Amino acid sequence: MKTKEQNLNPKILQNELHKNKVSHVIWLPDTETSFLYKIIEQDPQIDIIPICREGESMPIAAGLWIGGKKPIIMIQNTGMFESGDSIRGMCVDLKIPMVILVGYRGWNESKKFTDSAARYTEPILQAWGIKYFTISNNSQISLISKAFEESYENNLPIVCLIATEYE
Repeated sequence: MKTKEQNLNPKILQNELHKNKVSHVIWLPDTETSFLYKIIEQDPQIDIIPICREGESMPIAAGLWIGGKKPIIMIQNTGMFESGDSIRGMCVDLKIPMVILVGYRGWNESKKFTDSAARYTEPILQAWGIKYFTISNNSQISLISKAFEESYENNLPIVCLIATEYE
């Protein structure tokens, strides 16, 4: 079991979203993100758009971006696999900047993964040619800002792998 210091503080992540002027979170909530969901749900500056399937996230976010908003997507790695065609077709091929926070289900520092989804996460991102950052503690949250900067500068998606739970 992880200690509180090893988990991400949802308020710190919320502040990072504000810093980057995120207007919408396109999200398929799960038990691992429930602490963050409760905070964002009360945030008057950020709207949550719940989805039923992860593949819906890319076209919704793309439409918001085209409409002048600044969305972020939050899904799990298994959902990223499911949404691969929309990542390719929407973000990569159409060159739509998008930051995608992906829960790194099964990840651990020793790379002795507890879930097969973790074993495939990075190789799939590499095969798709998508840059990614791994965030495993609060001191790395600023990588989200780096992802926004590079994504919008290069008109490409960038993934932030969230490799820990929220406290």
